[in-house]
Amino acid sequence: MSQTRFTEDHEWIKTEGDGPATVGITPYAAEQLGDVVFVELPEVGKSFKKGDEIAVVESVKAASEIYAPVSGKVVEVNGALEDAPGKVNEDAHGAGWFFKLEVADASELDALMDEAAYQKHVD
Repeated sequence: MSQTRFTEDHEWIKTEGDGPATVGITPYAAEQLGDVVFVELPEVGKSFKKGDEIAVVESVKAASEIYAPVSGKVVEVNGALEDAPGKVNEDAHGAGWFFKLEVADASELDALMDEAAYQKHVD
């Protein structure tokens, strides 16, 4: 069963069973940033604690840090973003994902917002 949760900083994390969780920024965040021109991805194999700065996204307007929504180890990054950072704007919930995490503590997901709560947060 897949589940998507959201942070107050506009990251999303999608879990599917026991596999790694996929992380990106929300379409709302991508829209606020404007045209994304560069993405700095984390190093595969590196572990992060919830709330750690894990990646950077730069747009024509600003640079923003991406924070780890939960603690875990990076097991894969979306290398396609290095050549085509605009994928973040085109498909933030799909092809514009940033990295995959092996979640260290699944209970941390419970503290994140579901889609309805996130929608209220941005409205």
